[in-house]
Amino acid sequence: MSATANRLPLIDALKALASQVIVLHHFAAYGPLSLAFEDLAPTLQGWLYDYGRIAVQVFLVVAGFLAARSLAPRGRAAFKEPHRIILKRYLRLVPPFAAALALAILCSTIARAWMDDEAIPDPATLRQYLVHIALAHGIAGTSALSAGVWYVAIDFQLFALFTLLIWLGGRLGGKRVNAAPFLVATLAAASLFYFNRDSTWDDWGIYFFGSYALGAAALWASDRDRSTSWLGALWAVGVFALVVDFRLRIAVALGVALTLGIVRRVGLFHHWPEFRPVEFLGRISFSIFLIHFPVYLLVNALFERYGDGSASQAAFTLIAAWLTSIAAGYTFFRQVESRPARYWPQQAAAVAAVLLGRLGFR
Repeated sequence: MSATANRLPLIDALKALASQVIVLHHFAAYGPLSLAFEDLAPTLQGWLYDYGRIAVQVFLVVAGFLAARSLAPRGRAAFKEPHRIILKRYLRLVPPFAAALALAILCSTIARAWMDDEAIPDPATLRQYLVHIALAHGIAGTSALSAGVWYVAIDFQLFALFTLLIWLGGRLGGKRVNAAPFLVATLAAASLFYFNRDSTWDDWGIYFFGSYALGAAALWASDRDRSTSWLGALWAVGVFALVVDFRLRIAVALGVALTLGIVRRVGLFHHWPEFRPVEFLGRISFSIFLIHFPVYLLVNALFERYGDGSASQAAFTLIAAWLTSIAAGYTFFRQVESRPARYWPQQAAAVAAVLLGRLGFR
């Protein structure tokens, strides 16, 4: 496959946009700098506080699209052993997640010594850390060690659920009939029309499965061998879900899914948009997502301890926090997320040293 065919500029652009909105949402929601943000730009701060979290829907749809592209590009399983696929996903997510949590604990410890703020997580326990590593912190009701970590667990649940549905659909339908898209569509409908309307399910992947499945459906519907009516059906299902119960998060998910489907259908998927800074931010978006909040806590602590409260200093500190988050994300991407697997024993030893030796669990 050519390098051009491997490029996914629209995916990079969506991930770049979503990650930056989530970073700014946390800037608007936590710590002394959020109050300074409100004084400097009340309208923008209010919008980010109220609506910035909806950018997670972009990640959900993109994740579903990429999962379908990898596991079932034609709607049929391109693998035979789902447990191996699921384990591979776990091993892809957890090592950088574990390292980011170790840094979050360290940064929280430093920030706690310099300021008293509810944004700082409580001191970590060993059990709490292990539950996070098991990606069960939401289900177990464990306090989060950093902002946004719930998403990593949800992403894994969704991937595992989607993998099992694709595999089961192939086994039920046999060689002639492929039941996988039907199973995915059935569970997506259950999510959109029932589970996603009840927030008590939001620690479980099924709450978000409708958005994830919209991404998968966008891939299948955009295949040029299929009628354009498939995209129309995707639009109709999404609109019907919004008529039954309008949720802005589902409207955003539907918009992202249709954008992906249409751009791929018209042949621009590997060519548009062309903008290197956006491609760069998209490539490191997961690392930025993992690392930005610990960085932001430290900057908040510095601002609280040494700041003079002036508007100019607050503005400078906010910009510095944003740029530092991106720089830290790039460093984390280079040194942790993109490291070959053979380096992970050393990485794990370093994390254990930080957690057990320096911090001292309760």
